[in-house]
Amino acid sequence: MADRFVLERIAHTRADRSGRGNRSGQGDGSLLLVLLLLTGVGLAALFSSSYFWAEQLYGDAFRLIRRQAVYVVLGVTLAFVASRVSLDRLRGTVLLLLLGGLLSMILTFVPGLGEEYLGARRWILLFGYSFQPSEFIKVIVIFYLAHILSKKEDRLNDALNNIVPPMIVVGLFAAIIYLQNDFSTAAFVIGLALLMLFAARVRFRFFIGLAIVILPLTIILLLTREHRVLRILAFIDPELDRFGAGYQVLAARIALENGGAWGAGIGQSLQKFGSLPEPHSDFVFAIIGEEFGFVGILSVVALFAAFAVKGYQIALRATDTFRSLIAFGVTSSIFLQALLNMAVVCGLVPATGIPLPFFSAGGSSVLMSFLMCGLLVNVARTTDGPMASVSGDADHG
Repeated sequence: MADRFVLERIAHTRADRSGRGNRSGQGDGSLLLVLLLLTGVGLAALFSSSYFWAEQLYGDAFRLIRRQAVYVVLGVTLAFVASRVSLDRLRGTVLLLLLGGLLSMILTFVPGLGEEYLGARRWILLFGYSFQPSEFIKVIVIFYLAHILSKKEDRLNDALNNIVPPMIVVGLFAAIIYLQNDFSTAAFVIGLALLMLFAARVRFRFFIGLAIVILPLTIILLLTREHRVLRILAFIDPELDRFGAGYQVLAARIALENGGAWGAGIGQSLQKFGSLPEPHSDFVFAIIGEEFGFVGILSVVALFAAFAVKGYQIALRATDTFRSLIAFGVTSSIFLQALLNMAVVCGLVPATGIPLPFFSAGGSSVLMSFLMCGLLVNVARTTDGPMASVSGDADHG
């Protein structure tokens, strides 16, 4: 991998000298445009899907969209800070980030601080606002693995000493998330970590060995809770429990069928008027399909695909392995989370409870999505600068 990095650096330097390379600040434009579209379309879709529900529950049709707008403003501020901070200095705080993430996860079990909802203890409640630490853990895992895998990139063949220890750390976070009764997020964190190992070119035999351990354990954990078994059965045949576990799946299917090719029109969804439970959250994509049809669905998929293409391009052009893995990790986290949410709505995978980035209501998801995007812009900005390769190496000593 070191040889590949050297060749990429030489090609990048030659491109700069010939006048074909990107100039500082110019590489962010298309990424920022995609993020602007995702944010704008997400807010519009959320308002359309939430105003009836908010009116019925709070007596204020604008309550959810107003809160979401506040979180977007805070998220943009957080993204700006993340885009300007020195990644190399931030890298020096990785241990503090791990300890802070661990502490925040433990606090969800503290009476008076941890908030339980629908049988899960995923939130910390302070001053009337809730925060879901597991969303922050995704960022921490990405940053930690980018740090450790780039630091040991010439020793990754020794999996026992250099791959197993960081995976134990990731497994600890996943275990705590699982104890919060959030199997989907725990599995997502493990999957994200495995993707980063793959990007770092860890040998394939390690994944085979890990699969031998993980797959039986995953099956056992899936079958230990009744609601998970019911979700799997509802995925196989929603009609088996059409008024229980299969109800939301069937309601989402009806919404998509009502949308047809061109949709019923903005604001014209019928399923959001009580037929689809919590349409502003995990199933907002179903309302998009009903109001904008197959064309609207393709448009949203295209926006996330454009984000992924730009993000992976930034990862490939990064000046060092550390930044490359950060860009790869945050891009994969947002893109795969979006794909997973949309697959659930379309009935392609069992219900997971994972939100749609930039669309689903929820402050924690919004803040962490923008934080990830800020890190991605940071990598793009330092990559595009003509002195990026020099400063990147100098910071590493």
